[in-house]
Amino acid sequence: MIRMLLRVLGHEYAKPMRRTVAMMTATAILEGLLYALLVPVLQALFGSTPADAWPWLIAFGAGVVVYAVMRYVSDLSGMRVGTTMLRGMYHRLGDHLARLPIGWYTEARVGEVSMMASRGLLAALGVAAHLLAPFINALVTPLTIVVVMLVFNWQLGLAALIAAPVVALIQVWTARSMATTDAERHERDNEASARVIEYLQAQPVLRAGGRTGERFELLDDSLQEVERTSRRTVLSTLPGAVGLTLTVQAIFTALLVLGTYLALGGNIGVAEVLTILVLAARCADPLLSLSDIGGKLRGARSELDRLDTVLRTQPLPEPSDPVRPEGNDLEFDSVAFKHGDRVVMDGVSLSVPSGQRLAVVGPSGAGKSTLLQLVARFYDVDAGAVRVGGVDVRSIDTEVLMSQIAIVFQNVYLFDGTIEENVRLGRPDASDEEVRAAASAARLDEVVERLPGGWAADVGEGGALLSGGERQRVSIARALLKNAPIVLLDEVTSALDPVNEAAVHEGIERLMAGRTVVMVAHRMRTVQRADRVVFLDDGKVVEEGSHDELLRRGGRYADFWNIAMTPASSE
Repeated sequence: MIRMLLRVLGHEYAKPMRRTVAMMTATAILEGLLYALLVPVLQALFGSTPADAWPWLIAFGAGVVVYAVMRYVSDLSGMRVGTTMLRGMYHRLGDHLARLPIGWYTEARVGEVSMMASRGLLAALGVAAHLLAPFINALVTPLTIVVVMLVFNWQLGLAALIAAPVVALIQVWTARSMATTDAERHERDNEASARVIEYLQAQPVLRAGGRTGERFELLDDSLQEVERTSRRTVLSTLPGAVGLTLTVQAIFTALLVLGTYLALGGNIGVAEVLTILVLAARCADPLLSLSDIGGKLRGARSELDRLDTVLRTQPLPEPSDPVRPEGNDLEFDSVAFKHGDRVVMDGVSLSVPSGQRLAVVGPSGAGKSTLLQLVARFYDVDAGAVRVGGVDVRSIDTEVLMSQIAIVFQNVYLFDGTIEENVRLGRPDASDEEVRAAASAARLDEVVERLPGGWAADVGEGGALLSGGERQRVSIARALLKNAPIVLLDEVTSALDPVNEAAVHEGIERLMAGRTVVMVAHRMRTVQRADRVVFLDDGKVVEEGSHDELLRRGGRYADFWNIAMTPASSE
């Protein structure tokens, strides 16, 4: 458990954690030795000269003071390490997630990472701040007392020592029996969370269908599974808890019987037997607490395991000797790319000279958006190469590559904050005049003027307080402010109303001026503004040429164009 925690923490936080563990262990040993001082105290009190107990009582009192100080310092150290670790781990996890390939972020993983960043990291904090000290105390203090008992009387000490492997076996057995139910409980919790979100998102559909009064069967089933799994989890802990209690009680009874036998045989005095029983009783309390602490530690370990799995996921490799691109042209050289088992790109070769516009069209699932993502190195190709300025993107430093590229997606995500803060993400050090100029070019100033608060207006989480067209204008203003020489456009007007579409088109035209552009378009009218057109299908370049050339050929592109421009499908 501690080894796992140290691995998750990394080198920066492992050293203070080791110091904390060492301090907690020393404190637990001191506690066991303090109980050893009860032996001479009780011997003196039950002997012929009770006054002889005073020196031992003074030593015991001084030891308690030292123990109190050490306990305070070790607990405080655990809390400080936990809080420092939590802050540092947020940065470490965030930095690592930022370097993972975009393909890693499946829908299921996004929810899991969200829970991990909250519950998982808090579980790691809880281990250092709340669970580590009682866990070490429950293990080390009884062992110290048993060593004292061995020194005092080997028969009674050996009898007490028998409990150690039995307790260890019970803990291991309980942990193994809980592993399956813990994993199932985690899976059911995630499924139930997803169903709750689905139920909330499905409200418009349910209400439109007049089913608001009905129970949502999928949600009910998932919640019932959580209940059943929770019940199995509780039942699986009972044998271990009962077994631990019976073992501790049985050992204590054995010590009582053995002590009585030795006392009756004259091998040991009554005071010594009483002392041993007091020490044994003190061993029982921390041992019995292992059941509760063990359950909490198993839950924390499950979270740490998932956190460790994420941190071990290899990010896209950074070049050891990065090369800076000399120009702004783009090239796909026999690119092959798989997403899972599905072939998305199959031997794609094409080029975009600096300052020209390439339009990419084709049916859904043809690989159009993947083409853009490979340029931005959201993924690494399986074969071939993607080059920017004649340099393979894998040989370009990530920050340098992203500084060369401005991306406008169809689905725009805005961070919870003001409009100005979201625009400034394109270039945080831009002046107010540059921000206003970019907003004006994207016709975002029209939106700012009509919103209460103007530039300080809050966009809400994900930009929920703005319309789709307004979010798109913020995205274009952000790209304009970045002023990157390469622009990637992913179907930016496919879901806009005519008014917003006209405004966005005007902003896009200003964004594309003088830049190398790759645009994915569903609305075929935007294709006419491209220098060249590529028709993709099934991950392959089927046709390539200018808009007029492809129409004259009468091939796949011409068919696509004719279908898109018929009155039934035209905008």
